[in-house]
Amino acid sequence: MDMRRYLPALGLAILMVTACSSSQSLAPGTRSVVSAPVRVAHTRLGAVGYRVIGSGPPLVLVMGYGWTMEGWDPRLVHALALHHRVVMFDNSGVGRTQELPQPFSVDAMADQTSALITALGLGRPDVLGWSMGGTIAQALAVLHPAQVRRLVLCATYPGSGQAVIPPVADRLSASDFPANQASALNAFKAAIAEYPPAPAASSGTKGIQGLAMSDWQTGSDAAGRQTARISAPTLIADGTSDQLDPVANDRTLARIIPGATLVLYPDAGHAFLFQDWTRFAALVNSFLAGNPRP
Repeated sequence: MDMRRYLPALGLAILMVTACSSSQSLAPGTRSVVSAPVRVAHTRLGAVGYRVIGSGPPLVLVMGYGWTMEGWDPRLVHALALHHRVVMFDNSGVGRTQELPQPFSVDAMADQTSALITALGLGRPDVLGWSMGGTIAQALAVLHPAQVRRLVLCATYPGSGQAVIPPVADRLSASDFPANQASALNAFKAAIAEYPPAPAASSGTKGIQGLAMSDWQTGSDAAGRQTARISAPTLIADGTSDQLDPVANDRTLARIIPGATLVLYPDAGHAFLFQDWTRFAALVNSFLAGNPRP
């Protein structure tokens, strides 16, 4: 996935009525996540660029393959920030985050996420990961269980060696939104266009991320083979029309992680959490509060 293909021309209307109407509740002096400054945390594993918005229990958002943190839909972020202190950041080698040394792996990115949690004094936050970010979140829960209270895994993959991966040609032609969801795609484009311009991840960074993901998907990653040890309450969610991550992977994860809850969104794709952000935010907020599904 390359976020640049989603960036529309300047001047595209921003569909953020819901977010703007609730902006006064997000954080003193911060009108919107798109105006929140990019800060730099100096961690034991180098500098990490991040944004923070909202107040309440901490919630860490972990981004997917090839994306910057400017790929988080502000409408979803604002809905979560009404109840949480939301921290979003760039993975290794992206934006202002220091690139990790070789050998590079999902586990190494999880260690860097752990270092950020420590540097910011977040204690035991809730963690939400999307796509590759979901593998990082799983590895974090395995390697640093004391730093994960509840876990939300969005459109992601098992690391047990049982992952179903579409052929390369199918992945290259795949879309994060179903073909009949053009209006949702356009609304997402408009929402993320509100962020200030940010440098895209380099081809080199995306290359090593891809190799790390391959190791995870084929069962070659150490933490990926141990996800049955995850003890944090876990919510797994995806769209039934995900072309990049077949639903079989969500079902496998739900079997592997003890007590996990699986929720699938009909007629939604890999970016289901942005396509149906209103219902998904309600589900996440309810799950993190320990309540039954809304």
